[in-house]
Amino acid sequence: MTFSEIEQYILSKYKVTYDYPFDEEVRVYRIFNKIFALIIDELPLKINLKCDPIYALELRSLYQSIEAGYHMNKKHWNTVEANGDVDDEFLKELIDHSFDMVITGFSKKQQEIIKMRETKF
Repeated sequence: MTFSEIEQYILSKYKVTYDYPFDEEVRVYRIFNKIFALIIDELPLKINLKCDPIYALELRSLYQSIEAGYHMNKKHWNTVEANGDVDDEFLKELIDHSFDMVITGFSKKQQEIIKMRETKF
């Protein structure tokens, strides 16, 4: 996937915003001010995604292009090389997983609103 394709998918999610809090090369994506993805604008294209700690370890053992989160908490974050051995559909699933991991920390009411809006797309 290209930067534009990844970004289009991420921004299609409900209430997602982005900013550059670190520098102009790292775009950070948030839902209600909580980070769930970062795209590192360099080649090869890489994206940091939040992940369940046990699932994160499993993914790292199965895919060469998934490693511990670059400059992130290695337990809860993975870095995925966008055009490595992870296909586009699975990358979307990993983005969804990251998004879901973050929204589970929200109130039940917020979660319901987000899930309701997500199913409409």
